Amino acid sequence: MAFVHLHTHSEYSLLDGANRIGDLVARVRELGMDSLAITDHGNLHAAYTFYETAKAAGIRPILGCEAYVAFGPRQARERPQWAPSQYSHLVLLARNRTGYRNLIKLSSIGYLEGYYRRPRIDKEVLGEHAEGLIGLAACLSGEIALWIRQGNYDEARKSAEWFAQTFGPDGFWLEVQDHGIPEEKTVQEGMFRLADDLGLPVVATNDAHYLERADHEAHDCLLAIGTGKDLDDPNRFRFEGSESYLKSEAEMAALFPEHPEVLANTVRVAEACEFDFEKRYFLPEFPRPAGFASDDALLVELATTGAKGRYGDPLPDDVAERLQYELDVITTTGYAGYFLIVQDFIRAARERGIPVGPGRGSAAGSLVAYALGITNVDPLAFGLLFERFLNPERISMPDIDVDFCFERRNEVIEYVRERYGRKSVGQIITFGTLKARAAVRDIARVLRVSPADADRIAKLVPSGPGFSLSVSEAVQRVPELRQLVKEEATYQRLADLAQRIEGLARHASVHAAGVVIAPGPLDEYVPVCTPPQRQASQALDGEESIITQYDMISLEKVGMLKMDFLGLKTLTVIHDALAMVAERHGTAIDLDALDLNDTAVYTLLRDGHTAGVFQFESPLATDMIHQLRVDRFDDLVATNALMRPGPLDSGMHQVYMRRKRGEEQVRYPHPALREVLEPTYGVILYQEQVMRIANVLAGYSLAEADVLRKAVGKKDQELIDSELQRFVDRAVERGHERRIVEDIAAQIKTFGRYGFNKSHSVAYSILSFQTAWLKAHYPGEFMAALLSSEIGDTDKVVSYINEAREMGLEVLPPSVNESGWKFTVIGTDQIRFGLGAVRNVGRGAIESIIAGREAEGPYGALSEFCERVDLRLCNKRVIESLTAAGALDQLGAHRAQLVAGLDHALQEAQLRQAERDAGQVSLFGEAGAADSPAPPAALPEVDPWSEAERLAKEKDVIGFFISGHPLERFRDEVQLFGTRTTATLGTWSEHSVSAGVVITSVKRRISKKTGAEYARLTVEDFHGTAEAIVFPESWGRLSSIIVPDAALLLTGGYSARDRGEDRAPFIVEEAKPLADLKGSGSIGVALEWRAGDGPQPDASRAIRALCNAHPGEAPVFVTWSDGNGASARLRSRRLRVDLNDAFLDALRKLVGPDRVRLVKAG
Repeated sequence: MAFVHLHTHSEYSLLDGANRIGDLVARVRELGMDSLAITDHGNLHAAYTFYETAKAAGIRPILGCEAYVAFGPRQARERPQWAPSQYSHLVLLARNRTGYRNLIKLSSIGYLEGYYRRPRIDKEVLGEHAEGLIGLAACLSGEIALWIRQGNYDEARKSAEWFAQTFGPDGFWLEVQDHGIPEEKTVQEGMFRLADDLGLPVVATNDAHYLERADHEAHDCLLAIGTGKDLDDPNRFRFEGSESYLKSEAEMAALFPEHPEVLANTVRVAEACEFDFEKRYFLPEFPRPAGFASDDALLVELATTGAKGRYGDPLPDDVAERLQYELDVITTTGYAGYFLIVQDFIRAARERGIPVGPGRGSAAGSLVAYALGITNVDPLAFGLLFERFLNPERISMPDIDVDFCFERRNEVIEYVRERYGRKSVGQIITFGTLKARAAVRDIARVLRVSPADADRIAKLVPSGPGFSLSVSEAVQRVPELRQLVKEEATYQRLADLAQRIEGLARHASVHAAGVVIAPGPLDEYVPVCTPPQRQASQALDGEESIITQYDMISLEKVGMLKMDFLGLKTLTVIHDALAMVAERHGTAIDLDALDLNDTAVYTLLRDGHTAGVFQFESPLATDMIHQLRVDRFDDLVATNALMRPGPLDSGMHQVYMRRKRGEEQVRYPHPALREVLEPTYGVILYQEQVMRIANVLAGYSLAEADVLRKAVGKKDQELIDSELQRFVDRAVERGHERRIVEDIAAQIKTFGRYGFNKSHSVAYSILSFQTAWLKAHYPGEFMAALLSSEIGDTDKVVSYINEAREMGLEVLPPSVNESGWKFTVIGTDQIRFGLGAVRNVGRGAIESIIAGREAEGPYGALSEFCERVDLRLCNKRVIESLTAAGALDQLGAHRAQLVAGLDHALQEAQLRQAERDAGQVSLFGEAGAADSPAPPAALPEVDPWSEAERLAKEKDVIGFFISGHPLERFRDEVQLFGTRTTATLGTWSEHSVSAGVVITSVKRRISKKTGAEYARLTVEDFHGTAEAIVFPESWGRLSSIIVPDAALLLTGGYSARDRGEDRAPFIVEEAKPLADLKGSGSIGVALEWRAGDGPQPDASRAIRALCNAHPGEAPVFVTWSDGNGASARLRSRRLRVDLNDAFLDALRKLVGPDRVRLVKAG
């Protein structure tokens, strides 16, 4: 082979390169080449993935990048007047390990010190870090090419000489390309002239941005997507021609027939590049206190002391044995330092009052982690296995993920930065990819397909939790999509282009949790960059916040210490609730001392009050907990494991529930497994159970058993069969019947689809229990904390307010006399809205309000309020928003009066504040008169706002209704006839569903296909908001009814193509005013009596008389119950009433409110 591609871009030249790494390497092999360089723009994102993929394919990987080199200092943003451009391109390739280190250093400097639109280096740092690198002159945008294009040969020569001197002998190569661009011929002539004059070698490259010529249009679409332009925009950036693909040696030779040496030289360059990553871990050194010679010694001391604190001194035998075993494994594998680092930042978090989760993942199975305070889960009490976490037979870096309070997670990261050095700690990059639907939408936009049609086509590509189809699979399997693509040329083109870009990296962002800690400055080990949001702001001071250019998987493989620092809102909720309990009740709750058998907790969960309970809020979880009849902690652990696609698809959850309820006999596949499977009613539910089965039946060590556990969780069928056969053979050798063991092996194989990590399930179930306990015992404090945590999510706040009210708690509007920043508990059963939830009201204004209240007591009038707050912070707009939210309702006037009198109150307050500031005395010389409050001025006599106006203004400044709800007077109708709420309206069903809602917006649209009008709706109920659509055939009948602010019962269904959607559009087919239901005979009134406790004759006559006095269409029923659950309902043949408020009030007063119930008439 006489040619190697040395200038190639992968998909990590984001929205510019269209080459998938796997495809690129495979194509190189197909072309018979043995080496390849990837040179992405300014970054090394792809370096390790490319290295690993190429090595596996027998291809020599050459790591490189196409750097941006500023003509002036890298920090300068202005283009030097003498320069042909602001920056130029330069290809850099790593010859060896020194070159790799310099390559990552230069790429990092480009982001941290030179970022302005592009990550730029300059000749100063290039000269300092050129050792071990090969430089290529690059494309038409290379420095030498830019001077040649300007006709300035002298400057081109000076540049070439500088690069040749900087990179040393055989270190710099001129570069020629031919994509059919006329200027390239000019540059070629100049390059060959320089080669002759200076004795420099020349290489040919093809600047490959896509794989094959046919991919040109797909690549062009990427460029259009990246620049936000339409594909046919004549003014957008685009490549000339269609030649920037991975060409064969023959194609390249045909471009330079008179210079065959430029192809041969590429092989010389490739052979000069030999680099392999080091196969070791790069762990930071833990700062040990004096007196400890090694990390091992310190770990043993801390773990032993911690264990004694947990279990007592002396340690019980089983604890001492397990502790010694774990410490032996940890110290032998060299991970003592890792444990010390983790325990240190968790200890620091706790010392700072930052809530830390009880544990997460398999680390909860470690006794050492429990002794060190890394986790708060006793692995012995729950039968958790250390080998599931750290297996001496498959040594790999431990992985301890930690949950911290959502609001204070960054403080922990900051501690780690201070502890190990700011340049040694960084967060981790992650890449968003063009998933099937996103690819369809992006291509549709650049092709100018209408948004509505783009959305319709995208939704024809099935996608949902746990499954998705590619665009090509969807075209084959979805008849409607297949028909569209077949009949419409535009859609056929759309589908083809979407398939070509599907799966490519689209953008970079910061991983939500990942943190990496290096033994020294990070950029000495891996390339780093600034966070994408900092790049967008063109920030240059990158030291404060850096992220790695490698993603989490690559970081682990190059031996870096990475951890997940997760922000968990639940911990914030628990912390805030505990703080309120301590403040209000003087009770310091020890969550670790809670009784896991507390019946109040399980009653709350069985009754469906799961809102806000960690992991169990979803309708699926609520229903499963109810059906499971949870009454012990193990049930919570099992529920967490069962609520996933594998168990649900296999029906395992049904088997478990039937056995739990005693409806199905508990069977064990082997008597020896009773102890292992008894907690789960004979069902193999946890990965740890598979390990114990292998231990009991086949005599595996737990370390060996973990190898089996890991194998059955993979998709490698050959590996699974091999490991299971080994298990069967060993069990048979121990005297077990082959048929029985093979049946068990089959169960284990099936289990691989759904087996769950018990350690994680236990740890998270502890959080579930803690939240449920707080909700059961301190509902006000818990709900206030929960509401505060979700203040930015309108639908959740609405849902939680409804939940609080169902629990008997009253949620009050904000108040300048009682509210803090967050939601707070007032009295025994009231929650006061936080001022921080009111729009236009900043923290400074709230602090001023609270300070005034704490200094001089509650505010009594508008004028007094205006005088005592800082009007620079509480301006007119702030006070108007507070008034609309109801925060000034306690100031002795209704909201309309407060708004009408605000200007005068502000003027008077400003005058008196000015007098105070100037130290003036009154007109009559009375010192201090300016400091005394003025008597409240009379507010204008104006009519109060209507309920509709009041609620509308509340919603405008808070985002939802708080002092009432437009549906409140129709609550009975909503509950009787609504089969769905807005919380579940987006869940697909094959049946017709109904919801009682108020219409908050109606957007009329015209169908481009038919020209008919249809409508998109936003609707609201007690649970939140949802979207709905009314197609033309229904809109023609319903447009006069479906109007803003209308309270309606909407009935409809869903399109078959939306099955499995996260949010399936609700299609309205019928609409009825809720106000009409009581008068239509659809609703009746039932009088409820217990046998032996019926009405007296006088009461019966009074009831009959009242009914006759209010004739109407509603039937009257009498319900009799025997007190044991049996009941019968009788319908009056004669009585029909008008269910107006006067009648219902009189009836409740006559017989008691608990005996009157509205019911469906049918």
